[in-house]
Amino acid sequence: MKNHWWKALGVIILLYTFTAGMLLPLKPGIVAVNPSAVRTGDTVTLSVQGYNTFFTQSKTPVRAWLKLDEQRALAAKDIEVISDNALRVSFDIPAHLPVSRRVQDFTLLLDNDVDGASVLPSALLVTQDSIQPERGEALWANSPITDLHEKSGITFPFRNILAETIRNTYFHVALWFAMLFLFIGGVISSVRYLANNDLNADYRAQAQTTVGLIFGLLGLITGIIWARNTWGAGYKFWNLREVDVKQAMTMVALFVYLAYFVLRMAFEDAERKARLSAVYNIFAFVALIPLIYVVPRLTDSLHPGSGGNPALGGEDLDNTMRMIFYPAIIGWTLLGFWMAQLYYRLIKAQMRVDEG
Repeated sequence: MKNHWWKALGVIILLYTFTAGMLLPLKPGIVAVNPSAVRTGDTVTLSVQGYNTFFTQSKTPVRAWLKLDEQRALAAKDIEVISDNALRVSFDIPAHLPVSRRVQDFTLLLDNDVDGASVLPSALLVTQDSIQPERGEALWANSPITDLHEKSGITFPFRNILAETIRNTYFHVALWFAMLFLFIGGVISSVRYLANNDLNADYRAQAQTTVGLIFGLLGLITGIIWARNTWGAGYKFWNLREVDVKQAMTMVALFVYLAYFVLRMAFEDAERKARLSAVYNIFAFVALIPLIYVVPRLTDSLHPGSGGNPALGGEDLDNTMRMIFYPAIIGWTLLGFWMAQLYYRLIKAQMRVDEG
């Protein structure tokens, strides 16, 4: 049993990932605001829909601001609590804004002692009838945002685009990391075969690359579903005219690896098959890095980590998510190598049957 501790560890970590990853709640957030556009000089009443909020349970009055920038904000004139997830918030919009843009976006910020602070960027668009920044400065009644509350308890961050789908980070992203480690293991085994002509190393390379490809396909499928639910109803699951560059390069990389198995089936001689497969496996891994991690960064993409859009930063992960995300990578990786070990044994058993 002491030689198989890592298998038990992988199972325990994945149980932890599934349990905590699916059961921990998201922080309160703001789902929608109506209307979303007004003109200067109006008194506007916004219908606000919250998520995981408890407005009626707050012991102190709910506060609200329309935030213009880091220094300037408008406080709500009146706030009516409708239910735990609904508010009516009124603001007096001045006749002129202290900016030179005709259309200015405002961030809505809510705060109470139960939910803490909730933010909806670009919640309201205000159109100026005439641009007079000097008059706007004179009319602006600034209300500094102070003494915000913190939500108690362990929660995941609420991201306005991702919402509950943020949990897919523990599966889609973690599977990709596990795939990469399995492909690295396959390359190492291929190099060992070329160095020692040991067919067992070739069998290990085949097993590790097979499981890596399975994890890659699972990562691609979960990514396509995730994109469909976060990039808007107009995004299709797979359309060659609309496909995201990250998805396109991922598909190309996986086809490169599929060719590895086509190559193995093209030869009967075990030594020749192993030698050519080992060389191709090294080539496939070298091609994988620019296809998945370099090319998408050079182009615009909705996918994090592309076109200068950072991935796995503070906008994607907080410390609570990291407590699950990093173990998830370890758990999927251990499971992948366990699967590869089982497949390796199956390959060896099949070889004995064929030889016997």
